[in-house]
Amino acid sequence: MSDGRSVRRVALLTAGGFAPCLSSAVGGLIERYTEIAPEVEIIAYEHGYWGLLKGQKIVVDDEVRAKAGILHRFGGSPIGNSRVKLTNVADCVKRGLVTEGQNPLEVAAEQLKTDGVDVLHTIGGDDTNTTAADLAAYLKEHDYDLTVVGLPKTIDNDVVPIKQSLGAWTAAEEGAGFAENIIGEHRSGNRMLIVHEVMGRHCGWLTAATAAKYRELLDAKEFLPGIGLTRERWDVHAVFLPELALDIDAEAERLRGVMDEIGNVNIFLSEGAGMHEIVEQLEAAGEEVQRDAFGHVKLDTINPGQWFAKQFASKLGAEKVMVQKSGYYSRAAAANVEDLRLIKSMTDLAVECALRGDAGVIGHDEEQGNRLRAIEFPRIAGGKAFDVNQTWFIDLLAGIGQPFKPASSE
Repeated sequence: MSDGRSVRRVALLTAGGFAPCLSSAVGGLIERYTEIAPEVEIIAYEHGYWGLLKGQKIVVDDEVRAKAGILHRFGGSPIGNSRVKLTNVADCVKRGLVTEGQNPLEVAAEQLKTDGVDVLHTIGGDDTNTTAADLAAYLKEHDYDLTVVGLPKTIDNDVVPIKQSLGAWTAAEEGAGFAENIIGEHRSGNRMLIVHEVMGRHCGWLTAATAAKYRELLDAKEFLPGIGLTRERWDVHAVFLPELALDIDAEAERLRGVMDEIGNVNIFLSEGAGMHEIVEQLEAAGEEVQRDAFGHVKLDTINPGQWFAKQFASKLGAEKVMVQKSGYYSRAAAANVEDLRLIKSMTDLAVECALRGDAGVIGHDEEQGNRLRAIEFPRIAGGKAFDVNQTWFIDLLAGIGQPFKPASSE
C-alpha cells in the first residue's frame, strides 16, 4: 500500500449492465494475483454494491485460482451485477439494502473493514467507478486506507477520458452477427422496414461500429442478383446516432427512394438517438418516464426503436415493419480476441497498481497520449460523445448514401 502496508486481501465486484468482458476481467485479476502475489486473499462481492451492503461474498479458493482461465470463455458475470448508487440513500432504503437512518457509504465502509479488505477492484462503467471513488473518499475521511482500482466496462465506449472500454469491440462484432440474421428477414414481406436498435444512451459509437462490422461481413460475401440476392437489399441504409442531426422528413424522402427501388429499408438506430424528443412527447402526454437509481431514463420503457419505426413506416409506405434489439444478445457474449488482449493488459496493470497503492481507473488516457495508466477518479465521467468526424465513419455514411450532418452543425 502507499503507506508501506502489505496487501493482505482484495475484493472484486462487477456492477451496472453487462458487457462482454466481466467474466474475463474477473478471471484475469485472479490469474494475475495468483501469478505474482499468491499470498493475497481474494473475495468477490456478489451482485456488486448490493452484495457489499448485504455482506454477501464469495471466497476465491485454490480450485478457482487454478482454473480461473475458464472464465475467459464465458460472457456475463460469475459474481453477479446490480445497479446500486451508494449516495442515493432513498433508493437504498426503498430496496431494503439499508435501514432508515443508515448511510449506505458507512454501511459499505464498515463491511470492507470487517472483511479486512485492502484493495477493491471495481469492474464497471462511470457510475460504478465514481461510486467507488465516493466510497474511497469516505473511508479516507474516516482513517481507513483502501486502494480502489477500477476497470472500465461499457459497450457504449463512452467513458471520459478512456480511449477504449472493455467489451465494446466484442459487442460491435456480436451486434453485426445479430443484424445479419435480422436483416435476412427483408424478403419476408413486400416493402419491409427493419429497425435494428443498438444500445447507446448518450454515445453512438457502438451503433456506428456495429454498422461498420456488419458491412465488413457483407464485403466477404458473394451475392447472386439474378435470383434477387443483392448487396443493396442486405446493406445498411441509414445510421441514426445522438451525435447526428436528424431531419426525419428529409431522411424519409431519401429512404422512400430506397424502398421504391429495392423493396426494403434497413436502419441501424442508437437507442439514445431522439431520446429527448421521445421523453418530451411522453411527458407532454402526461405519461410518467421511469428512471433508474442514477437518474437515467429506462430506455427499455420508452422503446426508441418502436418510436422511430412509427415515424418512418407511413412515410416510406412500409407494408411490414420489424424492430429488433441486439443489446441483450451482444452484451452477455464472451470476449473476442481483441477484447481478451485488452483485458489482459488492463488486469495486469490493475494488479500492479493495486500492490503499489496507485488508485484510479485503468485505461488508455486520451489526455495523456493514450498511455495505459491508472486514471485519477475525479477525471472519470460518462457520456463521452462519439467523434463522428473520424474518417472511417464519414466513409461509412458516404457508402450508404446518407448525408453527413453532425448535430452540432444545427
